[in-house]
Amino acid sequence: MTKALSIVKSRILDDLDSVGNLLTEQKDTYRAADIFAGIGGIRLGFKQAFEERIEFVYSNDVDKRCCETYRANFGDIDDRDINDVAKDTSNFPDHDILLGGFPCQPFSIAGEKKGFEDKTRGTLFYAIAKILGVRKPEAFLLENVEHFKHHNSGKTWKVVKDVLENDLDYAVHDAVLNAKHFGLPQNRPRFFMVGFKEKGVVFDWPRGNSKIITLDSILEKNVAEKYYIGQQYLNSLKKHKKRHEALGHGFGYRVLNPKKDIAGTLVAGGMGKERNLIKNDPLPNCWKEGDDPLKKKNDEGVRKLTPRECARLQGFDDSFKIPVADTHAYRQFANSVPVPVIKAIAKNMLAAMEGNIRQASISVYA
Repeated sequence: MTKALSIVKSRILDDLDSVGNLLTEQKDTYRAADIFAGIGGIRLGFKQAFEERIEFVYSNDVDKRCCETYRANFGDIDDRDINDVAKDTSNFPDHDILLGGFPCQPFSIAGEKKGFEDKTRGTLFYAIAKILGVRKPEAFLLENVEHFKHHNSGKTWKVVKDVLENDLDYAVHDAVLNAKHFGLPQNRPRFFMVGFKEKGVVFDWPRGNSKIITLDSILEKNVAEKYYIGQQYLNSLKKHKKRHEALGHGFGYRVLNPKKDIAGTLVAGGMGKERNLIKNDPLPNCWKEGDDPLKKKNDEGVRKLTPRECARLQGFDDSFKIPVADTHAYRQFANSVPVPVIKAIAKNMLAAMEGNIRQASISVYA
């Protein structure tokens, strides 16, 4: 055997020994803590990926309406402010994986200061750092908006990554993944951070699918009249769009073709719903010439997406309960995560923690 082949063989055996060591640490059940939980999108994705091998030992969100939806689907959740929880982590349960889709905030502290508490104090990320620092779970998944990496001129991500890698000693991976590549007809890129305590873990981001499915795949067949917009409002949308186009500006209102288009990113406020309008057949009692446009639905069949359709756009199946009023439901699904993306990441995290160095080949649609 040549010296070169001998070296290669030795490295392969070393790698196999390392994988074997990881495999001996497999768990029957992984414990997860779910903070900034919202309505449970991250929890649902991990449950689908880990199946019976995951137990949620703690959940938290400060939004009372989100907690109402979370409880209806998953059970108990702590609705205290997470920073109050983090003041004393002695009662925070031990766990193997920390999950959280935390809000994006700038870091106001300037200069070089020692320790994650000085670097992150006054932000919601502080609670994450405190829990990771005290409980030291094997892994974490954090989620944020697509431009998190560039937020506050890049300073926010610089501090977060520094804390995770240098103060808390995690091997950190980051990527932007888009819901449209994971079987959902929504253009929704999000920023994900995965970390492992074991530095030898091999992790690959899941591969999406280049085939894009269209909006008609998630639409309800029978839609209540209340989701159709009024004739007066449609007239005003057209008027505003025409005026903005004349000035060379864009305007948010958009009517999609369900057989050709996908939805834009669901957003909670502003013109969010009006960016994802679709067209059905006009209602039988719609506006006609001579009618009061304030009292009749439009004559083109233009309507908003329903809350259930928004749920489907995020990958929540129809068994998911929506116990809140429409206004809250729209906001909750807009602020949630695309469940199939979470499921795909979770599958690869599980494979990585158990020493499967081929996790990138796992189907994200299984």
